[in-house]
Amino acid sequence: MARRKNTSVFEDLFELAAMLPWWVGTILAAVAYGVLHRYAAAEVPANVAPGQIGQMVAGQMTKALATYGQYIVPLLLLAGAAASYFGRRKREGLVRGVAGDRSGDALRNMSWRDFELLVGEAFRMRGFAVAETGGGGADGGVDLKLQKGSEAFLVQCKQWRAYKVSVNVVRELFGVMAAEGAVGGFVVTSGVFTRDAQAFANGRNIELIDGPALAAMIEKARTASGASTPAEKVAISGGAAMSTVPVTAAVDPSCPRCGGAMVKRIAKQGSKADQLFWGCTEFPKCRGVRAAADRRLSTAP
Repeated sequence: MARRKNTSVFEDLFELAAMLPWWVGTILAAVAYGVLHRYAAAEVPANVAPGQIGQMVAGQMTKALATYGQYIVPLLLLAGAAASYFGRRKREGLVRGVAGDRSGDALRNMSWRDFELLVGEAFRMRGFAVAETGGGGADGGVDLKLQKGSEAFLVQCKQWRAYKVSVNVVRELFGVMAAEGAVGGFVVTSGVFTRDAQAFANGRNIELIDGPALAAMIEKARTASGASTPAEKVAISGGAAMSTVPVTAAVDPSCPRCGGAMVKRIAKQGSKADQLFWGCTEFPKCRGVRAAADRRLSTAP
């Protein structure tokens, strides 16, 4: 990842507002104006005792800074709020463009920056809190940091049209995961992965997402967010036979690893044989599991 350049206080204020929801930045601008205006309007005594000269000078400096700051700080926060608003609209537009493009051209022709924005929005749709780290450009390091509950995940985005993502990229992410204590990671590309990369990721809690998988993930998240079905049939696999049980859609869990849908399955071996559990629908690509409240399969007619 590229080293973050030094920034001024003004740039930091703008970036802070741009990272927050637009309405939060707007509220902060109003609060900042109210606080700074109070100091700007305060009277500073001109005649003071010799021992209070330092206090008078500090008061005058505070008043001068507040006089200018009461306009500059709110304007910076409002500019950041506007950037947040339009950035959000842009992310939603990118999602719609990819979801409505069956040819895949929208994804392949996207700039690396738009690709990162799209990937971040896709993970937000899966219930992750997303922090865009800025990466290092078209071929930088970790681009996104995800949070779901107490678990942290890292994401590398590779907008490569003509190259396969090699095992070195996956190794790099695995090393950063270990250094930062992340429980999992994702490498997302508009291209494809080499077999060595796929082999290295297997069993290391790293999910590799290529272009078609990313488009499918976005479509699934859009469908889930717009679904209002009160109940659904969840498949329970038991050898060659399949049975279904009704489950309330509102309580269906999401996969702790990939955020996708889950189905109830039956453990076939080990100490938990014949017990129900939630398994990811993307198995064996994703091996996320959750415990089921009703662990024993009912034999009642």
